[in-house]
Amino acid sequence: MTSTTSAAHPLSAYGWDEDRAVEFTHLAEAGLTPARISRVDRGQCDLLLADPETGELRTVRADTRPVGDPDPIKCPCTGDWAAVDLAARPMPTVAALLDRGTAIVRKTAGGRSDGQVLAANIDTVMIAVSLAADPDLGRIERFLALAWESGAEPLVVLTKADLVDDADFIREDVEKIAPGATVLTVSAETGEGIDVLRACLHGATALVGQSGAGKSTLTNALAGRRVMAVQETRSVDEKGRHTTTTRELIPLPDGGVVIDTPGLREVGLYGGEGVDLAFADIAELAEQCRFDDCSHRSEPGCAVAAALADGTLPHRRMESYLKLQRENAWIASRSDARLAAERIRRWKTVTKSMRGSSSPGRHDPRRTR
Repeated sequence: MTSTTSAAHPLSAYGWDEDRAVEFTHLAEAGLTPARISRVDRGQCDLLLADPETGELRTVRADTRPVGDPDPIKCPCTGDWAAVDLAARPMPTVAALLDRGTAIVRKTAGGRSDGQVLAANIDTVMIAVSLAADPDLGRIERFLALAWESGAEPLVVLTKADLVDDADFIREDVEKIAPGATVLTVSAETGEGIDVLRACLHGATALVGQSGAGKSTLTNALAGRRVMAVQETRSVDEKGRHTTTTRELIPLPDGGVVIDTPGLREVGLYGGEGVDLAFADIAELAEQCRFDDCSHRSEPGCAVAAALADGTLPHRRMESYLKLQRENAWIASRSDARLAAERIRRWKTVTKSMRGSSSPGRHDPRRTR
């Protein structure tokens, strides 16, 4: 029987460690098997696990409905660690999810304020940006805020470097709006920068970006084989097609995994401190303002306003920062309203139940005849 300790476990190359082994102790005693979710479909998922008898890694299809939740953030996601009941019938069942160490959470598309988990338990968020068209710095800043908020390390990868002559100059421009993050230029077509990229990856990496950024091609290059289908971008506007339609965990030959995600047309933030981390340069300037509650508009001694005036801080970047801050404030207000509504709903359910149990028509052994 396969041990769940980290040193002996076949899933060690995919992120299983001593902390996970300790957390799983009581689940192992209940006869459950540890596994990592590699793909999620409606009500089911694919799991990567070690066979309890042979210890060999294999993929198992399992039912996720027992751990389903009305809150989509709490539902199983690619990258989650799961406890699986292999003896369940008619098919194996996910009995529990382990706590997430990190998670990429974005606001769902449209006007709703719900969150959607793109990938869980990742060490690096690789943001793919195509050089086939001029990079949108505001969009990159948005992706960086999303990455910092996840708890993982952001890594910006400028793809298709073989299509431009000034890739290094573009990289320098992107580095200016990505404080604390590594920025690389690569070409999966020629192999340029791929070895450097491999050296920067460790553990689990989530790959995010717009359609057409070359995510699937990059995944194939890192995996050393064709594991993802690839489509050409439209030559008219360099817009991509949705090659990847679901989030999928891909093991890498030298250990670790990449989670390839579908192209994101909308990158809505879901609150938190990611914006402040992505705009650490502005936060640093704000600390030099004369007043702690400076709004950076008309107050005297404002270091941010001074940087805007002398061109040290571009107006475009400041506007991007304020826009993302407003989005975070909106999400926070909607979340507070949703929590309040949920408390009211639960209270109404409880009081209704109490009224029902004390109604004259119900049997109460304390009542005298």
